[in-house]
Amino acid sequence: MSYRFLLDENIPRSIYRLLKQKGFYVEYVPQGIDDRTIIRIAKDKNLILITRDSDFADELRYPPNTHPGIIVLRIHPSLPSPIAERLIYALERIKQLNGKIIVVYNDKIEIIG
Repeated sequence: MSYRFLLDENIPRSIYRLLKQKGFYVEYVPQGIDDRTIIRIAKDKNLILITRDSDFADELRYPPNTHPGIIVLRIHPSLPSPIAERLIYALERIKQLNGKIIVVYNDKIEIIG
């Protein structure tokens, strides 16, 4: 399945390039917008949000199946190379992203929903 992604402004440009290189549709959120607007754009365009903002891992605020999907990257150190490695690792292993919150850590992946 070819996923379509919306990158939060806290995601490095190298991740954008990597996802494009792998054939995914990718776009960035407009700079400086709030979380509510970000999730609305993701819903309106049916894009899976990729962010480093842990607020998006709150299943009460963003209940599963009320959005196209959210991937929260909790990678430390937050350098482009480890972020890219863990993101690709998660994308290769998780068969269904839609409507779920996926939290990617250095050593595990948590799936909510």
